[in-house]
Amino acid sequence: MEPNVASKQRSYDSVKVSCTFNSLSASVLESGNVHAPIDEAQVLKNKSQEIEPYLSGRCIYLVGMMGSGKTTVGKILSGVLGYSFFDCDTLIEQSVDGTSVAEIFKLYGEGFFREKETEVLQKLSLMRQLVVSTGGGAVTRPINWRYMQKGISVWLDVPLEALAQRIAAVGTDSRPLLHQCESGDAYTEALNRLSTLWEERGEAYANANARVSLENIAVKLGHKDVSSLTPVTIAIEALEQIEGFLKEEDDMAIAGY
Repeated sequence: MEPNVASKQRSYDSVKVSCTFNSLSASVLESGNVHAPIDEAQVLKNKSQEIEPYLSGRCIYLVGMMGSGKTTVGKILSGVLGYSFFDCDTLIEQSVDGTSVAEIFKLYGEGFFREKETEVLQKLSLMRQLVVSTGGGAVTRPINWRYMQKGISVWLDVPLEALAQRIAAVGTDSRPLLHQCESGDAYTEALNRLSTLWEERGEAYANANARVSLENIAVKLGHKDVSSLTPVTIAIEALEQIEGFLKEEDDMAIAGY
C-alpha cells in the first residue's frame, strides 16, 4: 500500500519540537473530559459544520502511537460532528468478558489480541458516523487498513519524547508492550521501547489519509514546543487535514482518477 502522506513524513534531522502535554493532567488526557475556551470552541464548531456535509457519514479512524491522545481527540471530534465514539481497546476488552488489554496479552498473547482487534474493526467498518480510536499496533495488519479505508483515517503524529514523558507520568501498567523495557528510569525505558515500536510501525502510519503533526501545529502557531497545545487545537487541525483530504479526493474524482 502506497503512503498517502509520504511527502509529509517527519524528519528527525529537522528542528525537533517537544511535546510534554504539561498543560493538561494525564487523567484529563485519558478521560477525554476537555473544556475549551469559547473562541477555540467556536472555531471547532465552525470547522465541523463546514466539512460534516462532505463526510457523507463516513467513519473517522484515528491512528497513532500509544499515548498520542486518540481517545481524547476522538471524543472531541465525535461530539462536534454528532458522531458516536468507540475505542477499539475497550471493545476488545468487552469481547473477552471485561478482561483488560494487559491481561489479554498476558493470558492469550499478542496474536490473540490482534485477531480480536481485526474482528472489532471489521464490525465497525459496517457502520457509519463513528469516530474510532484504534490501538497503536492496528496499522501493522494490512487487513485492518482494508476496513479503515471504508472511512477516513487520521494519523496523530506526536514526538516520541512527548509520548515517553506522558507514559512515564501515568505508568505502563495498561500498556503491555512497554513491559519489555529494561530496568532504568521510567522516561528512558518508555522512550527506548517507543523508539523500537516506531521503527516497526512508522511507515505504516503514513498510509493514513491525513496527518496531524503536533510539531507542525506548534510551528504554525509560533510556539517553541507544543506543551501549550490543547486537545481542541489538535482536533481543529484534524478537521482541517480531513478537509484537505476531502478536497483532494474531490479533485481526483473530477479529473477522472
